[in-house]
Amino acid sequence: MKKSVLEFWVGLFVLLGIFAIGFLAFRVAGGVSVGGGSGKTYTVYADFTDIGGLKTNAPVKAAGVLVGRVGSISLDPQTYQAKVSLNLNSQYQFSSDVSAQILTSGLLGEQYIGLMQGGDMENLEAGDTITLTASALVLENLIGKFMTNFTEQNANGSSTEEPVQAPSE
Repeated sequence: MKKSVLEFWVGLFVLLGIFAIGFLAFRVAGGVSVGGGSGKTYTVYADFTDIGGLKTNAPVKAAGVLVGRVGSISLDPQTYQAKVSLNLNSQYQFSSDVSAQILTSGLLGEQYIGLMQGGDMENLEAGDTITLTASALVLENLIGKFMTNFTEQNANGSSTEEPVQAPSE
């Protein structure tokens, strides 16, 4: 009798462990929170020339606070810009001149969209497009430009280093 009670508790413990690992794996993968995120949202759009590594379901933050998620990303065949839909929580209203920027958490962290509130009295409505956008900073492009400038300076012989002078007496 005692052996079956012990087996029951061990089985329950293993089941809870499997549930906890599954829950954590889902959260780490950036999935929608379990039991949460059921609030009403409205969708607005933003066009970017380069989204870098932005993914669907990435956070949308204003002043560091999570206010929504990236719904979808597509390429506009007319302008060849990335069209990003933002699902914003309806409890947060932004002015029609809000700006959107693709930012990175830390040096190599995940990318998210940061919203900067404007000063216009009218608010964004569902289906509106944010016109003030700043694309992602692509680290590879920045390093490539730095290396190109560095090699051009060395090839032209114009070094930025000052010649060392002997101390005067």
